[in-house]
Amino acid sequence: MYFKELNLSQEILKAVEELGFTEMTEIQQKSIPLILEGQDVIGHSNTGTGKTAAFGIPAVESISDTGNISVLVMCPTRELAMQAYEEIRKFARYKKGVKAVCVYGGASMDKQIHELKRRANIVIGTPGRILDHIRRRTLKLNNIRYVVLDEADEMLNMGFREDIEAILSEVPEDRQTVLFSATMPPAILAITETYQKNPVHVEIKSTQKTVELIEQYYYEVAMGRKTDALKLLLKAYAPKSSMVFCNTKKMVDDLTEELVKSGFRAVGIHGDMKQSQRTQVMNSFRNKSVEILVTTDVTARGIDVTGVDAVFNYDLPQDNEYYIHRTGRTGRAGHTGTAYTLISGRRQFYELREIERYTKADIIEKSLPEKSEIISMKKYEIISEIASVNETVREADDVLEKLAESGIDYRETALRLISEKLKSETENIPEFEKPRPLKKGRKGTQTVKVDINIGRNKRIAPNFILGALVDATGMSGRDFGKIDIFDTHTTVEIPEAEKDYILDSTNPMKINGNKVEVKLYKGTEVRNRRNDSPKKPEFDRKARAYGNRKKNEVYDYIPNRSKRTKKRH
Repeated sequence: MYFKELNLSQEILKAVEELGFTEMTEIQQKSIPLILEGQDVIGHSNTGTGKTAAFGIPAVESISDTGNISVLVMCPTRELAMQAYEEIRKFARYKKGVKAVCVYGGASMDKQIHELKRRANIVIGTPGRILDHIRRRTLKLNNIRYVVLDEADEMLNMGFREDIEAILSEVPEDRQTVLFSATMPPAILAITETYQKNPVHVEIKSTQKTVELIEQYYYEVAMGRKTDALKLLLKAYAPKSSMVFCNTKKMVDDLTEELVKSGFRAVGIHGDMKQSQRTQVMNSFRNKSVEILVTTDVTARGIDVTGVDAVFNYDLPQDNEYYIHRTGRTGRAGHTGTAYTLISGRRQFYELREIERYTKADIIEKSLPEKSEIISMKKYEIISEIASVNETVREADDVLEKLAESGIDYRETALRLISEKLKSETENIPEFEKPRPLKKGRKGTQTVKVDINIGRNKRIAPNFILGALVDATGMSGRDFGKIDIFDTHTTVEIPEAEKDYILDSTNPMKINGNKVEVKLYKGTEVRNRRNDSPKKPEFDRKARAYGNRKKNEVYDYIPNRSKRTKKRH
């Protein structure tokens, strides 16, 4: 269905045409006619499906009284509010008398008050700031006829429920209420039952459609090596514009700093930053002066940037739905994109498989590229770049002649320029050597022990120790030797060739919720039979399953050995 088939004013149709909109998306086709008829609507649709136009076009069309605020749009974040504001302004470009104002925290209250007084009739903002204006009596809602709750599930997740209910209590009951949400938890349904009148439910089952144009891959890397793996992928594939998703604000700051140190043009954005900083960051990303944006999920909900080539999941999303939101940042408007996910350990592998089932998408395993492969790729890129140049400049010929006069011929000139280019493209590539496993039973195998500062006093079992080591290093359980658990510490046999890698991967590390320190064991084991003997395995409690033992007989825990080794003390 085309926009021109709707009963819209010529001013809006002209604006829509100039924006390049011709055919409506599914959510627009199903919801806009209902909204224009005055129906309350529940729009159940994922991000990237055109929801802003679905509520923005009817909002502009509804304006007839230029003296009062008649439309109120609530959004969860400042970025999303600003995005909706900009889109609505574009739709209203040719319609006289439409005055939209955006209000959100972190910006000048006085400036917003001034804008509200200038015959505003559409207000877009975050619940907290809208409520501030209501309490200051700088925003009056007694003439509101049309209310929109955009990304309602996210507003509830951010703790805005009380604010939303306080705002809606100030709005006339004969209003039209439209709600859009990616998910429909019970809290959303409770709001619809309380504040909507006979709403029409419009559901767009677009889970697969939002990611079908996106190639999706994952890489298993050792815990503690994700940053190096990310650098390796950025060097190898060199996306012109990419987004990296983290689960915490601190990780955004730390990762951004690490990328910048390694020569990448990266910026970070999260909710603790001032609005002026966030605006500056987004402008630099939109105008391509930086190529990498590191962000959290909450901040990214308000980001609508075209031309994102790749998305990197540095951390697995905390909710399956967020995976769709993240990958939906690329592959927009019919373009292809790529999503890369980094995982460590068995638990994250199973979490990724759950995401794969939820999204009905194929997330393909890939191996990290070797440094030699990246260098070969960069050589090919340089060859292609030079071969694609069709024009030469006269001044360049003069430079070559002057170089030849100083003893540098054409070949030497090309070698120097190509070498410098190749060096800039391949420097700071992390080394990613795969750990060599410990060969059990092979004579001459060199092993050492590491000491972990946690023991039986923390109710630690051998499987806790082994599981944490496997998760942290990415190595197999077969790669580790004997585990001895004492009262306050534990020793583990490891391959000597891998000691530096294991120490680097396991600091920091948590075991059963306890942060631990891992270091080389240099002491002499002194076992006190009563107080500091190796911990008995958990299966000792089930003597019937393993037969009777003699008094004071304990077992060393040796992974993947079919027999237990007896020791008397």
